[in-house]
Amino acid sequence: MNAVQPANAVPRADSGLIEGLLKGESRALARALTAVENGLESAPAILAAIQPHMGRANVVGVTGAPGAGKSTLISALLGELLARGKRVAVAAIDPSSPISGGAVLGDRVRMGEHGANQKVFIRSFASRGHLGGLTRTTRRIVDVFDAAGFDVIIVETVGAGQSEVDIRLVADTSIVVCPPGLGDEVQAIKAGILEIADVLVVSKGDLPAAERTLGDLQGMLALRRVAVGGWRVPVIRTAAASGEGIAALADSIEQHRKAAGSGSRNRALVSSDPAAARLAGLAARDPFVTGLGIELVDGGAGRAVARLAIRAGHLNFNGTCHGGVVFALADTAFGLAANSHGGSAAGIDAHITYQVAVEAGEVLTATAVEVSRSRKLGVYRVDVARADGRLISVFTGTVYVTDLPGDPALA
Repeated sequence: MNAVQPANAVPRADSGLIEGLLKGESRALARALTAVENGLESAPAILAAIQPHMGRANVVGVTGAPGAGKSTLISALLGELLARGKRVAVAAIDPSSPISGGAVLGDRVRMGEHGANQKVFIRSFASRGHLGGLTRTTRRIVDVFDAAGFDVIIVETVGAGQSEVDIRLVADTSIVVCPPGLGDEVQAIKAGILEIADVLVVSKGDLPAAERTLGDLQGMLALRRVAVGGWRVPVIRTAAASGEGIAALADSIEQHRKAAGSGSRNRALVSSDPAAARLAGLAARDPFVTGLGIELVDGGAGRAVARLAIRAGHLNFNGTCHGGVVFALADTAFGLAANSHGGSAAGIDAHITYQVAVEAGEVLTATAVEVSRSRKLGVYRVDVARADGRLISVFTGTVYVTDLPGDPALA
């Protein structure tokens, strides 16, 4: 007789698919990507099975305005990385087709010259209306590529504007591509997308206006604080057609990897702490959390740290971040910390205060800590802060510790 499975149990992953994926087999990789992108029933089991195998790849995000030359630049960069012996995966986030809802595939076409290379895997993903330059499942897609053993994963965003900064939450190295002729527009956009750059690239460097754009960006950087670890953002002039600057760009990516490390999005996921692994599983399977774009960045017994890049879809009628979004971020960290011990805890009381308005483009971090916990009650405090450390909101919550077991799929 077959054992009865709990109603909310996750199906076991197809062992053949996982084995093939970990070997880097293209067919298994394609099947896994389809399951994760479309949220199929098998997706949670695939993601759970690959968790121990993530954190090795260097994830490079490439963003910039529409028409900046991102795809052509990536094609040239692919050739350079292949010449250096790297295995490279590309996730190209394309605008959704208004007819089919799928990816338009324009980015993939421009990289077609490398498509037959055994060390390259290129796939387009439709944005499906998701704001921020990515898709709702981009991080999970990157996880699948990572587990398949690629050395470098390049994520190309949809043509992005000032507030599309979600790539910062996925990439180890963020490259912002700027076409010639920005001029005074640098001042208008520097508070947004340019400030997430680890490397700035002036594309189409053979055009006359490239030199001025190079100078404008270098002048902007003179006013910017040096990043933690002493990394100074380089400005690289490139011309993809001739190959100018492509080797220098590859060198900068490698230098930043050595300075900042790789696998930053998964440091909590690969932790040997069972509580951290449990939290990673809970966060990955919560559709509300993933739908808002909230990411778990750290966690353990009685604590959780969640992060969210504020974008246009999070704003209220006054043009600032909706209070409900801040509450949802704080409540997510609260719920994860409260359920980190293996049992099930249910929120019974919560209070929140708001100190400062939040604008699009800002990144908020919610840090939840356990104040006290008895056999039946747990009390938690959550501080929500901006990237500069300024406190945005304070949340306090109480949970009732039930006699129910935790999620059987994560036991």
